[in-house]
Amino acid sequence: MDFELDTSTIMMIVFIVAFVISIYKVYAFMPNKQLLDDDTTPEAQEELLNIILKHLDKENINTKELVEKVKNDEEFDSKHFWRFNENKLIQILNKLD
Repeated sequence: MDFELDTSTIMMIVFIVAFVISIYKVYAFMPNKQLLDDDTTPEAQEELLNIILKHLDKENINTKELVEKVKNDEEFDSKHFWRFNENKLIQILNKLD
């Protein structure tokens, strides 16, 4: 039994193998589980909003003072909300309007 492949068949096999490998490599780098410090989840946003609202109702303060009060709160997890700054606060406050 003499089995021969022509050039176009070999090229098609190599292309398909290379395509499958490249798809796998892209899939391997896709995020497939939630990170521990992900503060963009609805639950984390709600937790942060509750902390902000707790300090917002007390007195009339500017955003810099409010950021410091939120960061000093006992419920504030600085490892989880490590991205929290004045800009993030302003974005959250704008969502309330």
